[in-house]
Parts: sequence; structure tokens; C-alpha cells
Amino acid sequence: MRSENQSFLWDPPKYFILLGISDRPWLELPLFVVLLVSYILAMLGNISIILVSRLDAQLQSPMYIFLSHLSFLDLCYTTTTVPQMLANMGSSRKTISYGGCTVQYAMFHWLGCTECIVLAAMALDRYVAICEPLRYAIIMHRPLCQQLVAVAWLSSFGNSLVQVVLTVQLPFCGQQVLNNFICEVPAIIKLSCAADTAVNDTTLAILVAFFVLVPLAVILLSYGFIARAVLRIQSSKGRHKAFGTCSSHLMVVSLFYLPAIYMYLQPPSSYSQEQGKFISLFYSIITPTLNPFIYTLRNKDVKGALRRLLARAWKPCRR
Repeated sequence: MRSENQSFLWDPPKYFILLGISDRPWLELPLFVVLLVSYILAMLGNISIILVSRLDAQLQSPMYIFLSHLSFLDLCYTTTTVPQMLANMGSSRKTISYGGCTVQYAMFHWLGCTECIVLAAMALDRYVAICEPLRYAIIMHRPLCQQLVAVAWLSSFGNSLVQVVLTVQLPFCGQQVLNNFICEVPAIIKLSCAADTAVNDTTLAILVAFFVLVPLAVILLSYGFIARAVLRIQSSKGRHKAFGTCSSHLMVVSLFYLPAIYMYLQPPSSYSQEQGKFISLFYSIITPTLNPFIYTLRNKDVKGALRRLLARAWKPCRR
């Protein structure tokens, strides 16, 4: 007789055990509080960005179309992962169903790759705004922005679908224990008892390299041209203003790309679940929480739009 959480070859398990920080039980309550507060802040911050981008007449430029999609992506990121983390930390059973695990890593890949392309589109927008200001309205017209966003969502969905199709075919044997907070494809591949996972490893490496490195190349190239154009500006005030319009985006790019590159572009043999789970924690909750505050605190237009939105919401209450 096999135990409840064991399976024969090719028989999918009923659930996975997500260890999280079970080996450090004294950390569970503080981390639970941090995650709960971060989740609330992420929800409030990103919803605020979406609302001001949609409702404020002064935030209708292409940059804010992309920013509203970025905030929506961050909302989905946190909602895909954090409720499950909180449920496991508040329970003695640190489990997730096989179907729930599949949905989680599918959504994570879909959203992550979409964000890579959206960040590249934002960098392209900054390049046109600074290097081609007279042609900005002609080049970055609304239909083009919508097409770029559609390409981001659809192509990333295709990538996620490929990963799911390959991963659900992997066999699992014995205890299905993931030393992680969430389900991720590298951890699932490593857990599998398949004799050869070369197809999964190679496909994951190629697709992630494409969806991470190609947008990153666009970002670096765009900012290379931006830096050259800004250094030609004679006045220090003009240079400061130009760099100021890009600083928020560069901070968000750094927060997103550095963990993603470390996580997905290392050889499968060197993948460490102990390190990977804390990196997953970082870009599943810390980055989505910080993004709206970075854009709000460093962007005068967004701060002004938030003040106007709050004034409109407060006005009926004073009557």
C-alpha cells in the first residue's frame, strides 16, 4: 500500500508539501505579519496606480498605459502566491493541491514573462520621449501601445502553456516535498523522478532566456541611447529632469530582473531550493509592494493625480 502522498510512475500526486520556513518555526509569525502587511500595501498601492492612470485626464500618455498594466500584473502576482503562503503559515498542513500547484506556476510564468515585455515597452517609450520628442505623439500612438501590450500578454501565455504541457508529463515518486513557499517550474523539474529531464531543462532555459534577455537587451539599448542624448544636453537642470523621468523605471527594472536572472538563467544542476525560495519570496511580494511607491514618490505627475483623486473622493464627504 502506498501512502496518501506517494505515487507510482506517471501517476500525478494529490498534493505537494511546501516547506517554506518550517525548519524555522519561530520565524513563521513575524513573516506572516510582514506578508499580510505587504500584501495589503501592494493591493492598495497598485489599485491606486490603476485608478489614477484610468481616471485622471493628465495621465493618458503611453507611459501610464504601460504603468497601469504593470500595476495589474503586480496585483495578479501577489494574488497568485501570497494567499497560499498565508494559509500555509497559519496551518500545520503546508500543502497545495497538484492542480493548484500547476495553476500557480503557470500563472507565475505567464505574468513574469509579460512583465519583462511591458518593462521593455516602457523603456522604448522613454527612449522615444527623450531622443525623438518631436515625433513622440506620432510614434507612440495609442493603438501601438495597445498592440505592444497584447503581444506581451499573448506571447507570454504561449510560453506558459509550453511549460505546463511539458511539466505535467513529469513523473513523481514518493514524498512530494518542495523546499519553497510557492510552486515554480525549476523546483518541480528538480523534484521529478524522471530519468532524463533534458527536454524540460533545455526548453525552460531557451524560452526564459528569450523572454528575459531579449527585453533586457531592448531596455539596455534604449537607456544607452538615452544616456548619450542626455549627456548632450547643455543645462544641468535639463539633464536632471531627463534622468528623473527614467530613474523610477530603472529602479523597477533592477528589482525585477536581478532576482529573475539569478533564478532562471543558472544551470539546473546548480539550482538551490534553499536560495530559490527566498528569491521567490522577494519578487512575489517585495517587488510588487515597492513598485507603486517608487512610481508615486519619484513621479510628480502621479503624486499630483493622487492628490486630485483624493480631493474628488473627499469632497462629497465634507457636504
